[in-house]
Amino acid sequence: MKNITRKIDDEANRKARTLAARRGTSVSGMVREFLVSLETEEGNRETRRIAALEELSRLADQRAKTAQAGVRSRASVTPLTREEIPADRIR
Repeated sequence: MKNITRKIDDEANRKARTLAARRGTSVSGMVREFLVSLETEEGNRETRRIAALEELSRLADQRAKTAQAGVRSRASVTPLTREEIPADRIR
């Protein structure tokens, strides 16, 4: 395990130590938890992004098949409308 040196003002340090004591941990433990949660959050975000792209691809394929049954050409695919893209997928 690596050590890190933190440089924060006295008031922030006091608050961090108080919070850590209330949680039954140390400031280092809280920092470790925070960094692990960032990694987990990033992994979850990537998983959701991939799922959204797969869903958009599925919708585009479905729309292309509906638009021209039996003819599969890249030119025949029309973009999805804003209404067809779930609101939580639009950034």
